[in-house]
Amino acid sequence: MENIVITNLRMRRSIRSYTKEMPSRELIAKVVEAGLYAPSGQGKQPTLMVVVTDEQTRAQLSRLNASFLGTTADPFYGAPAIIIVFADRSTPTYLYDGALVMGNMLNAAHAEGLGSCWIHRAKEMFESDEGKALMKKWNIADRYEGIGICIVGFPADEVLPHPHMRKGNRVIYI
Repeated sequence: MENIVITNLRMRRSIRSYTKEMPSRELIAKVVEAGLYAPSGQGKQPTLMVVVTDEQTRAQLSRLNASFLGTTADPFYGAPAIIIVFADRSTPTYLYDGALVMGNMLNAAHAEGLGSCWIHRAKEMFESDEGKALMKKWNIADRYEGIGICIVGFPADEVLPHPHMRKGNRVIYI
Protein backbone atom coordinates (compact mmCIF):
# COMPACT_ATOMS: atom_id res chain seq x y z
CA MET A 1 0.00 0.00 0.00
CA GLU A 2 1.40 3.37 -1.02
CA ASN A 3 2.01 6.07 1.57
CA ILE A 4 -0.75 8.75 1.55
CA VAL A 5 1.83 11.55 1.35
CA ILE A 6 3.42 10.04 -1.75
CA THR A 7 -0.02 9.54 -3.29
CA ASN A 8 -0.87 13.19 -2.58
CA LEU A 9 2.36 14.35 -4.23
CA ARG A 10 1.67 12.22 -7.30
CA MET A 11 -1.95 13.36 -7.65
CA ARG A 12 -1.59 17.13 -7.12
CA ARG A 13 -2.18 19.27 -10.21
CA SER A 14 -2.17 22.97 -10.96
CA ILE A 15 -5.81 24.05 -11.10
CA ARG A 16 -6.82 26.85 -13.45
CA SER A 17 -10.59 27.00 -12.97
CA TYR A 18 -12.37 27.69 -9.67
CA THR A 19 -15.83 28.08 -8.19
CA LYS A 20 -16.66 31.39 -6.54
CA GLU A 21 -17.03 29.70 -3.13
CA MET A 22 -14.51 30.98 -0.59
CA PRO A 23 -12.76 28.22 1.36
CA SER A 24 -13.25 28.48 5.11
CA ARG A 25 -10.70 30.36 7.17
CA GLU A 26 -9.83 27.01 8.79
CA LEU A 27 -8.98 25.39 5.45
CA ILE A 28 -6.88 28.37 4.38
CA ALA A 29 -5.14 28.32 7.76
CA LYS A 30 -4.17 24.66 7.22
CA VAL A 31 -2.58 25.55 3.89
CA VAL A 32 -0.72 28.48 5.47
CA GLU A 33 0.42 26.30 8.38
CA ALA A 34 1.97 23.87 5.90
CA GLY A 35 3.93 26.82 4.49
CA LEU A 36 5.09 27.80 7.97
CA TYR A 37 6.53 24.31 8.45
CA ALA A 38 8.56 24.34 5.22
CA PRO A 39 12.28 23.72 5.68
CA SER A 40 14.54 26.77 5.60
CA GLY A 41 18.29 27.32 5.49
CA GLN A 42 19.73 27.14 9.00
CA GLY A 43 16.18 27.21 10.32
CA LYS A 44 16.05 31.01 9.80
CA GLN A 45 12.46 31.01 8.50
CA PRO A 46 12.91 34.23 6.47
CA THR A 47 9.50 34.07 4.81
CA LEU A 48 6.17 35.69 5.49
CA MET A 49 2.78 35.27 3.88
CA VAL A 50 -0.05 37.65 3.15
CA VAL A 51 -3.45 35.97 2.84
CA VAL A 52 -5.86 37.93 0.66
CA THR A 53 -9.57 37.10 0.71
CA ASP A 54 -10.81 40.69 0.37
CA GLU A 55 -12.35 41.01 -3.12
CA GLN A 56 -11.17 44.57 -3.71
CA THR A 57 -7.55 43.82 -2.79
CA ARG A 58 -7.64 40.61 -4.80
CA ALA A 59 -8.92 42.53 -7.84
CA GLN A 60 -6.15 45.12 -7.45
CA LEU A 61 -3.50 42.39 -7.25
CA SER A 62 -5.00 40.59 -10.25
CA ARG A 63 -4.86 43.79 -12.32
CA LEU A 64 -1.30 44.49 -11.19
CA ASN A 65 -0.11 40.97 -11.99
CA ALA A 66 -1.89 40.99 -15.37
CA SER A 67 -0.19 44.27 -16.28
CA PHE A 68 3.14 42.45 -16.44
CA LEU A 69 1.64 40.05 -18.98
CA GLY A 70 0.15 42.85 -21.06
CA THR A 71 -3.36 41.51 -20.59
CA THR A 72 -6.54 42.23 -18.65
CA ALA A 73 -7.39 38.55 -18.08
CA ASP A 74 -7.42 37.38 -14.45
CA PRO A 75 -4.06 35.66 -13.87
CA PHE A 76 -5.56 34.08 -10.72
CA TYR A 77 -8.08 32.05 -12.78
CA GLY A 78 -11.00 33.10 -10.60
CA ALA A 79 -9.55 31.61 -7.40
CA PRO A 80 -11.18 33.48 -4.50
CA ALA A 81 -8.16 33.40 -2.16
CA ILE A 82 -4.52 34.17 -2.77
CA ILE A 83 -1.50 33.74 -0.53
CA ILE A 84 1.51 35.88 -1.36
CA VAL A 85 4.88 34.56 -0.21
CA PHE A 86 7.63 37.06 0.58
CA ALA A 87 11.16 36.31 1.75
CA ASP A 88 13.84 38.42 3.41
CA ARG A 89 16.63 39.07 0.86
CA SER A 90 19.18 39.42 3.69
CA THR A 91 19.05 35.64 4.18
CA PRO A 92 21.30 33.81 1.67
CA THR A 93 18.75 31.04 1.10
CA TYR A 94 15.68 33.31 0.88
CA LEU A 95 14.67 32.33 -2.67
CA TYR A 96 14.88 28.60 -1.98
CA ASP A 97 13.14 28.98 1.38
CA GLY A 98 10.27 30.86 -0.30
CA ALA A 99 10.00 28.18 -2.99
CA LEU A 100 9.73 25.50 -0.30
CA VAL A 101 6.91 27.43 1.38
CA MET A 102 5.09 27.58 -1.96
CA GLY A 103 5.58 23.84 -2.56
CA ASN A 104 4.31 22.91 0.89
CA MET A 105 1.20 25.05 0.42
CA LEU A 106 0.43 23.65 -3.03
CA ASN A 107 0.61 20.11 -1.69
CA ALA A 108 -1.36 20.93 1.46
CA ALA A 109 -4.13 22.56 -0.57
CA HIS A 110 -4.53 19.37 -2.59
CA ALA A 111 -4.50 17.23 0.58
CA GLU A 112 -7.34 19.38 1.97
CA GLY A 113 -9.46 19.05 -1.19
CA LEU A 114 -8.63 22.49 -2.56
CA GLY A 115 -7.20 23.48 -5.88
CA SER A 116 -4.10 25.63 -6.13
CA CYS A 117 -1.57 26.96 -8.60
CA TRP A 118 1.72 28.87 -8.36
CA ILE A 119 1.35 32.26 -10.03
CA HIS A 120 4.56 34.04 -10.93
CA ARG A 121 5.45 37.74 -11.17
CA ALA A 122 5.28 38.43 -7.41
CA LYS A 123 8.82 39.82 -7.62
CA GLU A 124 7.88 42.25 -10.37
CA MET A 125 4.60 43.19 -8.70
CA PHE A 126 6.21 44.19 -5.43
CA GLU A 127 9.12 45.98 -7.07
CA SER A 128 6.62 48.33 -8.75
CA ASP A 129 5.55 51.58 -7.11
CA GLU A 130 2.03 50.21 -6.54
CA GLY A 131 3.40 46.99 -5.04
CA LYS A 132 5.80 48.90 -2.79
CA ALA A 133 2.89 51.01 -1.55
CA LEU A 134 0.96 47.84 -0.68
CA MET A 135 3.95 46.43 1.18
CA LYS A 136 4.22 49.66 3.14
CA LYS A 137 0.48 49.53 3.91
CA TRP A 138 0.91 45.94 5.12
CA ASN A 139 4.00 46.87 7.22
CA ILE A 140 6.35 44.68 5.19
CA ALA A 141 9.95 45.92 5.18
CA ASP A 142 11.48 46.71 1.79
CA ARG A 143 14.14 44.01 2.30
CA TYR A 144 11.42 41.44 1.48
CA GLU A 145 10.97 40.17 -2.07
CA GLY A 146 7.87 38.65 -3.61
CA ILE A 147 8.56 34.97 -4.30
CA GLY A 148 5.25 33.62 -5.55
CA ILE A 149 1.49 33.70 -5.26
CA CYS A 150 -0.41 30.57 -4.28
CA ILE A 151 -3.99 30.81 -5.53
CA VAL A 152 -6.46 28.68 -3.59
CA GLY A 153 -10.08 27.68 -4.03
CA PHE A 154 -12.43 24.86 -4.90
CA PRO A 155 -11.79 23.42 -8.36
CA ALA A 156 -14.59 24.12 -10.85
CA ASP A 157 -14.05 20.74 -12.48
CA GLU A 158 -14.49 17.53 -10.53
CA VAL A 159 -11.90 15.71 -12.63
CA LEU A 160 -8.25 16.65 -12.11
CA PRO A 161 -6.17 17.38 -15.20
CA HIS A 162 -4.23 14.40 -16.50
CA PRO A 163 -0.58 14.31 -15.46
CA HIS A 164 2.07 14.99 -18.05
CA MET A 165 4.27 12.02 -18.80
CA ARG A 166 7.36 12.11 -16.61
CA LYS A 167 10.50 12.67 -18.65
CA GLY A 168 13.01 9.88 -18.54
CA ASN A 169 16.71 10.04 -17.76
CA ARG A 170 16.29 12.50 -14.90
CA VAL A 171 17.80 10.39 -12.12
CA ILE A 172 21.37 9.16 -11.84
CA TYR A 173 22.17 6.59 -9.18
CA ILE A 174 25.80 6.30 -8.15
